[in-house]
Amino acid sequence: MPSIPNNSSNNSRRGIDYIGVSVCAIVHDGHGKILMMKRGAKARDEHGRWDIMGGSMEFGELIEETLRRELYEELRTKPLRIQFLTAYEAHRQHKSDKTHWIALLHGVEVDPKTIMLGEPDKFDEIGWFTAATLPSPLHSQFHKALKAALVAGILI
Repeated sequence: MPSIPNNSSNNSRRGIDYIGVSVCAIVHDGHGKILMMKRGAKARDEHGRWDIMGGSMEFGELIEETLRRELYEELRTKPLRIQFLTAYEAHRQHKSDKTHWIALLHGVEVDPKTIMLGEPDKFDEIGWFTAATLPSPLHSQFHKALKAALVAGILI
């Protein structure tokens, strides 16, 4: 059986040397608004672009554990309700590298009053938006999340 790459013991890079798994979420208020985050200079890529919440799944971690961990790390809150929406592949180019990620997308309802920016080094700002007020520029893969949010009735 082949070994599983582990960033702590070698120089393998998630999404580049092997397929990365991202657990991500459209964080919403339950009333048609979603929370988006503007990626800062220390984000992995797509600096200055608005994106949804998410992060890499760690080896041995359950999907919901990853989701709850990332939600707390990035926004210092806990979910009121979690709904699986879809999975999709994200193929992109980052600098000179082709990247390949599998994204497990969820809708996560939160209490907007509990939100705080938990990683100010990775995100420049956060904001609540409707379909008519989406910020720009958007992350290259946001259109996939947007479609799922519209189908699920999360975003109006």
